[in-house]
Amino acid sequence: MADLRHTDGHRRPLLRTVVGEVLRRRRQEQRRTLAEVARDANVSVQYLSEVERGRKEPSSEIVAAVCDSLGLDLVDLLAEVRQDLTAGRAAVLRFDQARLRRATAAPAPIRPQRGGDVMLLAA
Repeated sequence: MADLRHTDGHRRPLLRTVVGEVLRRRRQEQRRTLAEVARDANVSVQYLSEVERGRKEPSSEIVAAVCDSLGLDLVDLLAEVRQDLTAGRAAVLRFDQARLRRATAAPAPIRPQRGGDVMLLAA
């Protein structure tokens, strides 16, 4: 997977690489060839191959056409991309730092929460 080094030393995958991996995985799950999906999406086989390998940055129109060809909603593609990007990553809450921040900070205004997945890890 192509990636970039962030200033904190962790590797950051390129979005085009993860999008390509998800599209390829979905195509292969359907047991479809590059040629079939490329034809339905009205793109060349070579271009679709490059997108799947993360070598080309597809436009939103191309992503939509490939998703249509695969019977995949854009929201589902993005959900899989998010899942791949966050796999194996868990936020670590350091209680000593959290207490210090809370003790020195002004009370935060209460904000409505957005829906989403929440995971609590405790040792």
